Amino acid sequence: MSTKLIKIAILSGLFILLAMVRIFENELFYDPFIQFFKQQYSTMTSPNYSTTKLLCNIGIRYFLNCIISLAILYIAFKNIGILKFAVVFYSIAFCILLTVFSILLAQLNENNYQLFFYTRRFLIQPIFVLLLLPAFYYQRIHKA
Repeated sequence: MSTKLIKIAILSGLFILLAMVRIFENELFYDPFIQFFKQQYSTMTSPNYSTTKLLCNIGIRYFLNCIISLAILYIAFKNIGILKFAVVFYSIAFCILLTVFSILLAQLNENNYQLFFYTRRFLIQPIFVLLLLPAFYYQRIHKA
């Protein structure tokens, strides 16, 4: 098998892992807001939750998605510089997003559901890899 096919197979497997985290989110993570945001949440009161348990599970999910995303970036580009940048980026993003998430969680009401929803989404979904992959690819083709 050629190196390119192996690389594609590994990348496909890693993307499947990201999908599995999403598919099994109810079984793997404590997050009462999953069902809340699937309903007509704008007219509802927020669900009961354990702040510590929620923050820990959000952090674990972010870390899991982050590790898989970093593996994707490394396999795709085989560049330690890109990997180092991505680690710093993910770390800073986590600190900022978790701080904002915690503040919004402490002040959760109907007026900030939308901001809370999107902050939470950036923490629990692997959105950054979808932004970084094309950015690094673009950088690589324009560097050559």
